[in-house]
Amino acid sequence: MKWLIAFLFALLVFGGAAYFGYKIIVRPEMVMRAEKIAGTTPRPLPDLSLPEFKAAAKLKEEGKLTEARAALTAFIQKYPSGAHVGEAQDLLGEVNASILLSDYPSPEKEEYIVRSGDVLARIAARLKSTPELIMRTNNLSGTMLRVGDKLLVSHPLFSMLIQREKKLIYLLDHDRFFKRYHILKEKLPARPPPKIETRVAEIMAWKDGKRIGIGSRDFLNSTRWIRLGTPGYVLFSEPDDSHPILDVPPPEQGIGLSATDVEELSSLVNTKTTVTITN
Repeated sequence: MKWLIAFLFALLVFGGAAYFGYKIIVRPEMVMRAEKIAGTTPRPLPDLSLPEFKAAAKLKEEGKLTEARAALTAFIQKYPSGAHVGEAQDLLGEVNASILLSDYPSPEKEEYIVRSGDVLARIAARLKSTPELIMRTNNLSGTMLRVGDKLLVSHPLFSMLIQREKKLIYLLDHDRFFKRYHILKEKLPARPPPKIETRVAEIMAWKDGKRIGIGSRDFLNSTRWIRLGTPGYVLFSEPDDSHPILDVPPPEQGIGLSATDVEELSSLVNTKTTVTITN
C-alpha cells in the first residue's frame, strides 16, 4: 500500500512539474514561433523583365519602330507568361499597325509606280493587298491615281483568331502575331459550337444609315462592320472617343469592338481572310 501512495505522490510531483514547464516555457515558445512565422512577410521577387519592357517601350516613344518591333517580339518570346506580356502584345500591335499603315520604311514594303490604265482595286488584287490598305499606307484620301505616283505596297497574309472567353481577337500575319483587339460586347446565337472555322464574307460600310461602297467619297468617314461567313457573326462598331456617334445601330447579333478597331481591321482583312472562333 505504501508503494502505491509513493507512486501516486511521484506522479503528482513530476506530472505537475511537466505541466507547469509546458505552460510556462514550451507553450509560450511555440506561440512566439507561430506568430513570428505568420507575421513574416515574404520579400517580393524582383521583376526581372520590367527593365527590358521599359527599354522596348522607350524605342517606340522615340519613333524607332523597327527596333521597337524587334525588341517587343524578343521580349514576348522570352517571357511568354511574364507579368508584362499583355502590355507588350498591345504595344507590339500598335507598332505593327503604325509601320504597316503609314509610309514608314520597312523591308516588307515594295514600291510601285502607277502606270497608264491602273486602277487601285486592280493594283491591290495584282499585288495581293487591299485598296484601303494601300490608301492608308500612302495617305490617300480617295481612289484616284495619277500616272507616275509612287505607292508603297505591303503583302500581308492575315488570319483572325477570336477567343470568346478571353474577349480577345488576335490578328495574325503569316501565322505570326500582328495585333490583338479587345471585345467590348457579344450577342451571339444560343449555344454556339466550341469551335468555328469560317472566313470574312464582306466588309460593310454605312453612312447616314445607308450602305455605301469602298469607292465612295464617304467611305473613309463611314461606320464599318465585318460580316463573317457564319450566320449571326458580325464584327460591329461600338462608339468610342474618336467615333462618339455612329451612322447605324448595332445588329441583332454579333461581336462588338471599338469603332476605331473595326475601322482598322476592315482595312487589313478581305474575303480571303480565314477566321477561327473558339470558346
